[in-house]
Amino acid sequence: MSKVIKVALAGAGAFGIKHLDAIKNIDGVAVVSLVGRRHAPTKEVADQYGIAHVATDLAEALALPEVDAVILCTPTQLHAAQTLQCLQAGKHVQVEIPLSDAWGDAEEVFKLQQAKGLVAMVGHTRRFNPSHQWVHKKIKAGEFNIQQMDVQTYFFRRSNINALGQPRSWTDHLLWHHAAHTVDLFAYQAGAPIVKANALQGPIHPELGIAMDLSIQLQAANGAICTLSLSFNNDGPIGTFFRYIGDSGTYIARYDDLYNGKEEKIDVSNVDVSMNGIELQDREFFAAIRAGREPNASVAKVLDCYRVLGELEKQLA
Repeated sequence: MSKVIKVALAGAGAFGIKHLDAIKNIDGVAVVSLVGRRHAPTKEVADQYGIAHVATDLAEALALPEVDAVILCTPTQLHAAQTLQCLQAGKHVQVEIPLSDAWGDAEEVFKLQQAKGLVAMVGHTRRFNPSHQWVHKKIKAGEFNIQQMDVQTYFFRRSNINALGQPRSWTDHLLWHHAAHTVDLFAYQAGAPIVKANALQGPIHPELGIAMDLSIQLQAANGAICTLSLSFNNDGPIGTFFRYIGDSGTYIARYDDLYNGKEEKIDVSNVDVSMNGIELQDREFFAAIRAGREPNASVAKVLDCYRVLGELEKQLA
């Protein structure tokens, strides 16, 4: 494919804007339609980015013949159904993490993607952050093997707000959204499937209806272990911080930055063409479409993560 890839982006909130900013840096790609829940604020964002078509219904954007691909930055509860909708319409699709909030729905997406043969990718950004890429390259070179990953995912969300501090129309989820990042990354970096998984959760929030604290233990087939702590109650630094403890060193990843165990910063600026994990994720999506190949973080490659999350949900129930 040599032509410009024309994209419809659904979800004009905090993460949709991250993708719009990333796409500005990628040649041969144009966002031609923006879909949002409310027309006025969606049009405001569209005007800022020079997007001509605005809709409040994904089907309207999918009906545009010029649209080649879709990026979904919509609420978690819509992801699986909208991914199926895009594939049925014959569009390549990248859905933000998580692929679904139920194992059966993830399986259904995988089956349809296999039948359609379209590029379907999930926004497992940690696979693309330069910090985690640096560690992955060291593992692939045989210079480092994980013994343990210790991960903290902490936010302060005692009310239903988004990353911009604005009220949310939907409820986020520690297990199906935030744990998905680490469950997938652990198996990816360990180079082995997860064979044991245990979880404990704290009290259910009386209004949000979700657990605000969660603890997960994982073990890969090669013996590596992972301990993951998640909280929406943490009144302090927010984000996800990864400590890789291995046979030849210790590394601490904070999004796109990397440090050794002594807190000395490691230069990862030459790992990839950008230091922006979202941009690198989008570049992979469009490169896979052009080459007609399976992308890193394809539905098939991340599917096992959702099997594990489904098993953990059963334990917590």
